[in-house]
Amino acid sequence: MCAEGDIDNRNTGSNDVKIMQEGARIHRKIQHSMGTMYHAEVPLKIEIPLVSDLGIEYVLQVEGRADGIIADINYDEDGNKEPESDVIIDEIKTMQADVSLLKEPVYVHKAQALVYGYIYASQKKLSKIGIQMTYVTPEPETVNKFLEEYTFERIEEWFNKLITGFKRWTDYTFDERLKRTESIRELKFPYEYREGQKNLCVSVYRAIEDSANLYIQAPTGVGKTLSTVFPAVQALGQQMADKIFYLTSKTITRTVAEDTYAILRDNGLHMRTVTLTAKDKICPLDERNCNPVACPYAKGHFDRINDAVYDIITSQMVIGRDNVMEYANRHNVCPFEMSLDVSYWCDGIICDYNYVFDPDASLKRYFGNGAKGDYVFLVDEAHNLVDRAREMYSAVLKKEDFLAAKKLVKEMDKRLAGALDRCNKQLLEYKRQCDTFMVVSGLGTFPASLERVMGLMQKFMERHKGEPVTNELLEFFFAVRHFLNMYDCADEKYVYYNEHDNDGNFLVHLYCVDPSGNISERLSQGRSTVFFSATLLPVNYFKEMLSGDVSERAVYAHSSFEPDNKRIVVATDVTSRYTRRNAREYAKVHDYIMHMISGRSGRYMVFFPSYSYMESVLECFRWENGVNVTECGGEYTFLPESCVNVLVQGRFMKEADKESFLSAFYEELPEGASLAGFCVLGGIFSEGIDLKDESLIGAVIVGTGIPMVCRERNILRDYFDEFGKNGYSYAYVIPGMNKVLQAAGRVIRTDTDKGVIALLDDRFMTGEYERMYPREWNRIFPVSLGNAYKCIKDFWTEQDM
Repeated sequence: MCAEGDIDNRNTGSNDVKIMQEGARIHRKIQHSMGTMYHAEVPLKIEIPLVSDLGIEYVLQVEGRADGIIADINYDEDGNKEPESDVIIDEIKTMQADVSLLKEPVYVHKAQALVYGYIYASQKKLSKIGIQMTYVTPEPETVNKFLEEYTFERIEEWFNKLITGFKRWTDYTFDERLKRTESIRELKFPYEYREGQKNLCVSVYRAIEDSANLYIQAPTGVGKTLSTVFPAVQALGQQMADKIFYLTSKTITRTVAEDTYAILRDNGLHMRTVTLTAKDKICPLDERNCNPVACPYAKGHFDRINDAVYDIITSQMVIGRDNVMEYANRHNVCPFEMSLDVSYWCDGIICDYNYVFDPDASLKRYFGNGAKGDYVFLVDEAHNLVDRAREMYSAVLKKEDFLAAKKLVKEMDKRLAGALDRCNKQLLEYKRQCDTFMVVSGLGTFPASLERVMGLMQKFMERHKGEPVTNELLEFFFAVRHFLNMYDCADEKYVYYNEHDNDGNFLVHLYCVDPSGNISERLSQGRSTVFFSATLLPVNYFKEMLSGDVSERAVYAHSSFEPDNKRIVVATDVTSRYTRRNAREYAKVHDYIMHMISGRSGRYMVFFPSYSYMESVLECFRWENGVNVTECGGEYTFLPESCVNVLVQGRFMKEADKESFLSAFYEELPEGASLAGFCVLGGIFSEGIDLKDESLIGAVIVGTGIPMVCRERNILRDYFDEFGKNGYSYAYVIPGMNKVLQAAGRVIRTDTDKGVIALLDDRFMTGEYERMYPREWNRIFPVSLGNAYKCIKDFWTEQDM
């Protein structure tokens, strides 16, 4: 509320962990050096009775801990404290910038000290009080103090004005909470419960009630979004939760969450939600550059943001990208930062995983400095979080970047250039020891040298703010900062390795092989987490990788769909193994696809292990009569009856190409014609799309989805082997089978859908894979080329009876 001025990305932050540690050290040093009159870390609290616009009486409690109170406390002859005289409230702030350049205290910092000053002066009945801001730069240690004396009348007037301005926000909070709670009390489940759905809702509610985590394997059709959101909303109404975070990995699943809240609102729910959009997607500028020189929305943003936020939250119940843009433009503020501020005043936050779990992008207002709250995390498509978390908590640095940075600054800052040169020499030594790839036990003194670079680079960028050299250094700066942050939390669940990449660069990696420690640390900052997905199998694997506790609760939600509406066929005479990728196998895959389509004309998807594999099979189709192949992005025309129209996923598809590809599945086909969408397994069309009814009647899945063999996958394999696990399964088989199950899940979306799922790889009939089949795959039909067509045709004949 007291913030003012501009957004300025030229003010770079330092290593979060290190700056907190350094700030705490300097606080203690100053406090200990001030003598007996300096009283450190003094808790202060005041309660202010207020009445909202709806007549609700409530108490506003303001509390905090003053860094220091300088006072000569006297005692009378009976040992009682006498009123202090010449009292000074001291607020210490550590800054990476050179504090000697400050001409006056930052107002938002001073406001904090003024609040402490008013509380202390009013409680001690002082006629005056001093407000001191102590600013410190850690290296070299520089101190700059600002002291101002306030009469009690003056500080009381300031405080009352602050509370008056803040009252509209507290009134809003209490009035809205009353409406929300009353609406939840009357809220009923909007539909008749499907089989097992009520038990699912009860399981989610009890997990929140018990502050526990829950894993849900929920097949398509269970209604998992409504079954998690509804009980979470009920828990909110019972004061068990402060906020509900609905976390997704893809934009389309955010839409499902928004639709679910809309259904509940239609049934009487009064609850405000916000959907957070990535900074690059919501920025109104052609090129994002968040500083007052380049962006008119950044200039003076904090002077206008309070009115902008109050305007939108008092006008809108559903806050998404479009209306954030509208109100941001109306008030001339940054839409991205505005959406983050809006989230304070919303009960439901719909956002990407990053906003909770990513150490660089998480919402510091909720999770910074280890803060905790009664938050409920609903993690949709939770199977995606494992690899996303590995990426978030890993880090890499390139030796060549240190040379490039040194070249940029050598004529401007010899100390920084020297520190960069030292890091480069250490990396050169690592490079000499490494042939092509090498796992190492540690990084020696390199992290300490990197800390030196970080501190000097911070000061350099502050001195040269706005200059081209700063922009050139920015990406390298962020890479160093992230590396140091990850190094601080690296433990036995990390592997350090060095490698030469294909471009001749030398890289140093911090690889988070098991992200459960980092994820569970964030989960502990909320009350309860519900992980749910249609492919959360095997569930103990995901428990190990996400929270690290296999004893946590799990629920298997039974499918409400008729099992006879689908047929799963497994080809026993074909494989996608690398050693057998040849013309003969490609021809077999072609024949299976044609058998599938010949069983009934309609719309199909075929998922291949790679683009190159797809191209090899396509060659079998291109010269065949009655086949019409169209590359995605081109104009497609369906050929007449008995023709197979093949639409091919492109390597670099734009959003318009994706929409065009999917829209083809809803267009009317000529009599007897079929459509086959050729896609890559694990790509944009293998999960998160919803083709219902006749828009998709079958899927062919070529291969087991095993990821490409690579160094990091082999590191995972070796790591888990050392701990007595099946390393190959953890690194390759389980992630691959998850992709297969996701692709198979495209076929049956509603209780009226009917279709065939064909798995083309003999490995699907081995025990390792059969153990990962979901329960609803209760009957499997092994086939060969000789009987595949009959098996598929028989299914459709039975459906027509």
